[in-house]
Amino acid sequence: MTNIAITGASGNVGQEAVDAFPDDDHDLTLFSHSETEDLDATPLEITDREAFVEALEDQDVLIHLAANPSPRAEWDEVQGPNVDGVYNAFEAAAENDLERVVFASSNHAVNMRNTVSGIRPESTIGSPTIVRPDDPADPDTYYGVTKVFGEAMGSYYAKRHGFEVVNLRIGWLLTRDELRQECQERDASGERYARAMWLSPGDCRRVLNAAATATLDRSPLIAHGISDNSERFLSLSETMLDLGYRPQDDAEEALSDDSNERDGLEST
Repeated sequence: MTNIAITGASGNVGQEAVDAFPDDDHDLTLFSHSETEDLDATPLEITDREAFVEALEDQDVLIHLAANPSPRAEWDEVQGPNVDGVYNAFEAAAENDLERVVFASSNHAVNMRNTVSGIRPESTIGSPTIVRPDDPADPDTYYGVTKVFGEAMGSYYAKRHGFEVVNLRIGWLLTRDELRQECQERDASGERYARAMWLSPGDCRRVLNAAATATLDRSPLIAHGISDNSERFLSLSETMLDLGYRPQDDAEEALSDDSNERDGLEST
């Protein structure tokens, strides 16, 4: 039995993480910023280091999702949860001798080179450059800067304290309906970004499970958490090899399915 702690369990990614371990080999302990009626989670303020250390007692793996997730947030809004909270997460893992930490990084840690403008982080140029996990960081926002910090902290703690670290650069988690809506409402560069960064709920569960359970040949490890999108520019081959991740969804097919459904309705 592996004990897995999940912070940020009430968030969008957190809710998929809860469903990512359906078998009886994993015992989940859930933490959220505040109490929620539909989730059996313990409130945890991640900027409270002492509370974080206590929360991870008897845990084996930490999936650290808790953060301010807004790419539009100003520095003062992300500094506490995304910097101090990340330090506390790794320090708590070290003090409790955890086996592995999965840190929720982001595509925004490496996205600036492919944006149409420095003030439009959720956009993609017509011919984006392929980004591989070991390429230099290139954050597009203050949020992205904090994710680079978290990856660096993960690297430091993996080498200093010896536990495994997976820095998982998560794309854009959307249902198929949400993806279709975003693509309809955005301009061409925004639609390209959505198509490239889409992470379906099913693939989100698959990549989180793989990041937490796969046997690693090396650590720290940077992995890309997106679906098998035809228009992606975050390379997936390394992640598939390192984690055994097998994405099953593609934004282009999801959008094409929607088009085919509309065509069928119009022809009847």
